[in-house]
Amino acid sequence: MNHKGKQLEIRNSVRIKNQSLKIKTRRLWTHYHFAIRILIFNCPFLIAASVPTLATAQTVSSHLSVFVNSNQDGAIEPDGAITLREAIALVNGQLSLDRLSEAEKAQVKLLSADAPSRIEFNLPPNQTIIRLQESLPDLDSPGLVVDGTTQPGYDATKSATAEIAIPIPVVEIAPAPNREILRGLTIVADGVTVRGLSLHGFGETTQGPTLSTPPADIFIAHKQPPPEISRAAPPNSSFPFSDRDAPKNVVIENNWLGITPSERVPDKLSAFGVSVFNSLGTTIRRNRIANHEGSAIITSVQAKNLVVSENIIVGNGVAGMPDAIRLEGAIDNSQIAGNLICGNDGSGVFLFKPQGTAQIQNNQITYNGRRLRRAAVYLMGDNHQVSGNQILGQSGPGVVVTSYPKSDRNIIENNRFTALEGLSIDLNTQPNVDAVDYQRGDGPNPQRNSPNRRLDTGNSAINAPEFITREFVMLGTSVKLEGIADPGSTVTIYRVGENTTIPHGPLSEPLTSVTTNEQGQFNVTVSTIQPGERVSAIATDPRYGTSEPAVNAIVQSATASIAPSPPPQDRPNNPKRPIPQCTTPPAPPTPPITQTPPPELPPTPVRLRVPRNIHFALDQSTISPASAAVLDKIAEVLRTYPFLIVDIEGHTDPRASNAYNLALGQRRAIAARNYLLRQGISPERMTIRSFGERRLLTPGRNIVDFARDRRAEFIFQDTRGLDIIFENQESDLQLER
Repeated sequence: MNHKGKQLEIRNSVRIKNQSLKIKTRRLWTHYHFAIRILIFNCPFLIAASVPTLATAQTVSSHLSVFVNSNQDGAIEPDGAITLREAIALVNGQLSLDRLSEAEKAQVKLLSADAPSRIEFNLPPNQTIIRLQESLPDLDSPGLVVDGTTQPGYDATKSATAEIAIPIPVVEIAPAPNREILRGLTIVADGVTVRGLSLHGFGETTQGPTLSTPPADIFIAHKQPPPEISRAAPPNSSFPFSDRDAPKNVVIENNWLGITPSERVPDKLSAFGVSVFNSLGTTIRRNRIANHEGSAIITSVQAKNLVVSENIIVGNGVAGMPDAIRLEGAIDNSQIAGNLICGNDGSGVFLFKPQGTAQIQNNQITYNGRRLRRAAVYLMGDNHQVSGNQILGQSGPGVVVTSYPKSDRNIIENNRFTALEGLSIDLNTQPNVDAVDYQRGDGPNPQRNSPNRRLDTGNSAINAPEFITREFVMLGTSVKLEGIADPGSTVTIYRVGENTTIPHGPLSEPLTSVTTNEQGQFNVTVSTIQPGERVSAIATDPRYGTSEPAVNAIVQSATASIAPSPPPQDRPNNPKRPIPQCTTPPAPPTPPITQTPPPELPPTPVRLRVPRNIHFALDQSTISPASAAVLDKIAEVLRTYPFLIVDIEGHTDPRASNAYNLALGQRRAIAARNYLLRQGISPERMTIRSFGERRLLTPGRNIVDFARDRRAEFIFQDTRGLDIIFENQESDLQLER
């Protein structure tokens, strides 16, 4: 068969095969894209119709406090204990008290009519994992509190993380083995609170890509949605999703979603963490959300007055929507504040065609873009505010403002940027229309002086400031900086605290601000600067928004010219290079007597042998047992040397199209990374990329050469001077049959 015939055969086989990652990605996008119609959402109650309801007198006069003391799941029947399914049925009014046994009734207390119902836990020791056989009933009791902190053994003072103290849950909810359950808890009533639980493993693998609403650990939506509609539209007076129907004031707090109480990555990952499909005033605070195929938090139709605060959001987006927090739909007055957003596969916060405004404030957004190189914060829409954030180690720009749909008046101020692969602030222009431009930014804009200059660029093309010179001389202990920007704008001067090859920033530390005059001129004196340091600047005008950074200028001594230090990447084994680390355990108590530690000696060079590749079968991205053995060796090295980080590169043989091979290489890199995740390697230490067929090992055309090309390579980066000997192993080579 000639080469073209072989390519045609491969392409035909590709159309037939269902690659799992591709299917998952398409499903996750389908659930949330407004261009695709919103289908009927049916929230069936899972209790048989023959179950009698509570008596009218009981329903009117009282609410219930129910203790769950059995981790079993199945049919509702009178026995010796209350299951979670029975507890939900009781507080919903679907199960009457007279259907309970005497032992079960002992676990139920009547509350006054003005006291909301509660579900509490008293599970036996070593029986705290509730494995569901099917979806639980919706939480349909207004004001209901589902409180995992009531379980004996829960310690509100004990946290696994030092950065944000989130107690370790005891009660764990997951699907039973070999069960596919779309959602853990579905909330459809006002004022529901869920706290102190671990939920994981909720998603779908075998159903088609046309689910009406997405799977998630916790799903928040209205009851009985309207019939299918033929177009997408924002919520308004004529739109079927009204404020009246949306659950209000839901609280999700102190839960671990997508992660077990032992901090193990589950064998089955959940699709999303919290899906706010339609809700008003939802608060998501102090949760630990990790290891999801899609986003940790995602909105859809409506999420007005959403508050996302003090959560630890790590390692999400591993097989679909890559962004940690993705905001769509009506998001008026949403707040993303005080979160640790680290090691996720795409952006930290991604706004996609939202209606309304968001405030993104005081977050630690670090080491994201591990799979897709996106901006740390990606803005669509108008009047968003991004302020006070620490944005570090992004494989892309810091903040991108898109130009299509037109996005204006976005204020970006008082943020600190470090170690970016792009600009600190990047305003996209419409002539740059590739997908990468809209996700990663398109680089510095030229000065725009045409009559239509404000029509085709994010934030109305507000110009970056320009210093009058690239060098300023210190006089005494201060330096006078001068330049020009848009008239009437506020110019903020930043210290550039990092030497890079990027001439615009990064904007490491705000120093001072000044307002330009009617001609756009500014001058300001700065004393908190030293000779040899560099400065940049941004301009903000409330009519347009915030600009891109100015070209850097260097501050010189009056007596001698000082050249800036070479970029860190030009200095081998740079000891200041940050080691990616999302969370750390709490520090142990300080001993009463301390001794002065001996001076730190330079690390002794270590010679280390480590495999640098694994191999795959033809057109596959599955880890074989032989490859798993190689990955176990790599995982052991990474555990032993926590200062190592690794780039995982996916490769293919030269057959099939370039686009297909890039996607296949991506799946192979993802498969290797996900295996290492399950071996306890933290996501922030691994970055993945695909080269497809662009880096073949040999020019050969036989089956052995093709097998060598089908690989994932591990490029280790060390910061301690390790002498690493890489082994190109072939013990897992898979030849075509």
